[in-house]
Amino acid sequence: MAGPPRLTSGQPSTEGHPTLEQTSGIPGGRATIIDVAAAAGVSRQTVTRAMNGMSGISAATKQRVLAEAERLAYRPSRFGRGLVTGGDHQLGLVVNDLRNPYTPQLASAVFRLAAEQGWNVMLADVDLASDADRMVQALGAQTDVVIGYLGSRRERWRELLGTVPMVELDPYSEPQTAAVWIDPADAIEVLADHLVETGVRHPVVLDNSAPDDTSVRGALMVDALRRRGYLPDLVHGAHGTAECGAEETTRILGRKRRLDAILAFNDVMALGVLQSCRRAGVDVPGDVRVVGVDGLPLGALVAPTLTTLAVDLDAVAREALGLALGMLAGELPLQGATVQRTVRHSLLLRESA
Repeated sequence: MAGPPRLTSGQPSTEGHPTLEQTSGIPGGRATIIDVAAAAGVSRQTVTRAMNGMSGISAATKQRVLAEAERLAYRPSRFGRGLVTGGDHQLGLVVNDLRNPYTPQLASAVFRLAAEQGWNVMLADVDLASDADRMVQALGAQTDVVIGYLGSRRERWRELLGTVPMVELDPYSEPQTAAVWIDPADAIEVLADHLVETGVRHPVVLDNSAPDDTSVRGALMVDALRRRGYLPDLVHGAHGTAECGAEETTRILGRKRRLDAILAFNDVMALGVLQSCRRAGVDVPGDVRVVGVDGLPLGALVAPTLTTLAVDLDAVAREALGLALGMLAGELPLQGATVQRTVRHSLLLRESA
């Protein structure tokens, strides 16, 4: 992982004393916290904790860090020591849009569980930021670990964060960092069986994607339906919003084609589907069954109540925080299969299907 540039000393060594290169093995200048972290195989936050006698790391990890610091002749700067304010972990949470009801539900789960562990949480909404890169870099400078949705920008942000451990939520492909996968595959299979059992014949998948870039979730839905003999329509909605769900449903209903189920990318789009059906005089679930994904509490407050593929966001937060604590303590590696967890959706049947 790339870190911030290293400051070097331009002062020559005193005659009769070994040079810095001879004592530390770091060419060109004094060793930094980044050098110690790399040599010990830990994060720079773990180095800070070891050097300052703080809690949250194992005795073996602390001893290893101190040994490398001594070998490299590392001394924390006065400024760096001044930033140490106590033993509380500082957690950075990256989210992508607080206007989406899913995001505050996730954030509240993280905040609640973090508080139980004595952590402080700093929140960064990168979709609403004027400079997301700068926000993420600042978050890394002030926190022990960063978790959240990183998407296609994760490699760039990984470089900006340097040695700060990362826990990615629901990665779009195999990550190089710790991760918590949020997997709807099993629940989609259960849903597809339910649609067969209830006599659905003409389902539509309403995805949040571009026409040439179907989402993983949308592809799983289409595949599960096709394996059961369906020929589902796949509709691409540009935004995962209720407005987009309503607009696309109006278009779907206007085609005058037969349909009896709409599977939306998320609960928010599904709420728009319900609104459009109501305005068009389409009975749900009598004429069309409607299903969302996420299990948001909002789904229980509408009429008809929304059937959904629900995910336990407390479990997502618990797995992510567990990985973060293990990495900071030096008990878990910073990347690899051993620091990946999976939380699965489940079918929550309500009135709409």
